[in-house]
Amino acid sequence: MNQLALSRARESRSAIEKMYIEMRHLFNCGGYQRLGMPGEVLTDAMLDLRPEIYGSLGDPDKVELDGLVYVIDRLPKGIESSRFIRLISEEGYRNSGFEVVVPASRRRNCYPVDNDNMLIEVTRGKSEIYDILTHLTFMFMEAEKIRKHALNDHDELTHDWRELKAIVKRNEPLSEEEREVGLTYLSAVLGRTFAETKNASERLNSHAEKNSGLFHVVYGMGKLAIERHKEERRTQISFSPTLRERIGHHIFGERWADQIKGQLLAHQLLDRPLHIISANMHSVMNCLYAYPALSNSFGKDITIEELALELRQSQNKPLMEKVRKFAHQKGAITLNEHAGTQIGVQIFDTAKLPHKKLSFELDMDEEYLRTEKPVIIVMDYAFGEQAFETMDELLKPYRLGGQTYPMPVASISIMGKAGILHGGKGDLMIPNAHIFEGTADNYPFENDFEIDDFQGEGVTVFEGPMISVMGTSLQNRDVLAYFRNSSWKAIGLEMEGAHYQKAIQAHTRIRNNISEDVVLRYAYYASDNPLITGSTLASGSLGEIGVKPTYLITRKILNKILQPASSNANIPVKEG
Repeated sequence: MNQLALSRARESRSAIEKMYIEMRHLFNCGGYQRLGMPGEVLTDAMLDLRPEIYGSLGDPDKVELDGLVYVIDRLPKGIESSRFIRLISEEGYRNSGFEVVVPASRRRNCYPVDNDNMLIEVTRGKSEIYDILTHLTFMFMEAEKIRKHALNDHDELTHDWRELKAIVKRNEPLSEEEREVGLTYLSAVLGRTFAETKNASERLNSHAEKNSGLFHVVYGMGKLAIERHKEERRTQISFSPTLRERIGHHIFGERWADQIKGQLLAHQLLDRPLHIISANMHSVMNCLYAYPALSNSFGKDITIEELALELRQSQNKPLMEKVRKFAHQKGAITLNEHAGTQIGVQIFDTAKLPHKKLSFELDMDEEYLRTEKPVIIVMDYAFGEQAFETMDELLKPYRLGGQTYPMPVASISIMGKAGILHGGKGDLMIPNAHIFEGTADNYPFENDFEIDDFQGEGVTVFEGPMISVMGTSLQNRDVLAYFRNSSWKAIGLEMEGAHYQKAIQAHTRIRNNISEDVVLRYAYYASDNPLITGSTLASGSLGEIGVKPTYLITRKILNKILQPASSNANIPVKEG
């Protein structure tokens, strides 16, 4: 790498470190004010870093719209008008009379206490706190740009702002003509073109029940920024004592893991080979059960991917229910209680699968399935550091009534979405090591997946180390280019891999709770390329592009589980 690029990478790494040190300090202190010194430290570090996902963050005149939509999707409805934001643990509000608000793209319970107060429940560890604080910092910074457009040189409200306020205060549905007039005022306040403003508005309207809409969001942000400027009405972010006491103690992870082990014991599955899969809550179930449940309707030659596309259509919700009902008749168990982790779990008893009716795309050894009867545990995606907590607790032996039941884990498979540093959306990444961002901490491992497993499938596959980042919102072009172009030779970035591997290595090599022969499989598909402008996570979801890689990886994982070749790890026996 040239010296200029290396220098920028070092500056960016320093900015990331400064942000995380400051956020940890603020958490330990119990809170901070937006206009106080801590808030300014976060703002300065964000400006130094200029994360790719926040696009035009550094432009003093243009409000970053893609980044704003991304952030609003991940924060609760009404956050733009809240002056007091408090991060809490699970403290009984679920059983209160307060409305429960869940963001469109983050599973977290939030409680608007009144027009000024918002509670955000944090049960997924420090990564979730960093995520929220980063989003709030971005939102406050963009609010200042809105304020500057809303006030003239004499600190008087501009005509565009007054007209926007009138539209918001009417609180009535707008005709198409009125909407376009309003978007004209809104674009002036945002410093963006009419087309850009309209596009952002339509993106938020696609799930309008989860947010306030662009008109109300911009007005709420600007109003608070004006009040902070004129009246010194401060915005306060704080952390409850209970949250500060509980964070890092695996309270939710332990409760979650014990529920899974209790179900395994109740269904007499704890003496069978266990195959853990970290994935979404639909692909494994659909790969196993959609074909036998629906092939009579769609034909015997329909592929798993084609069935997935059919099920993805909103009008096919009855078909999805048909698959779920069939699955639960044929060995599927769904744990609806997440123990505060927001991580769903499914258990599949392969002994009860309709072997003769499974998709022709699934390879299996019926004799192996009949004798060994492997059990599949699917856990939904963890969030950053939460991956260590959940995997660490899941791999511990189950202790009940004086008995100790080791977890007979034969394989662990991690499928996830990740940012790619070569190629584009939908491509695959097969890691052989995970490296913690900002450190030299690294976790090499033997991946049972290799490029050859995906040959002839019509996808581009990359193999090499991957970076485990502290948060998607702090991706920086210079740092990522350094990891890609230097001797680290990184192929992508994600948030959970190193955390999972840290827990797995602890239980195989030090604590000896599971066999060292456990088979590991990691495969990711690209949701974005943060090094390409317009291809970051803020540009929108993968949509149907993500169906092929998701189901391809899932199918490959299942084919390795349903055959004995990769499933012969030494299994610990039950201890008295």
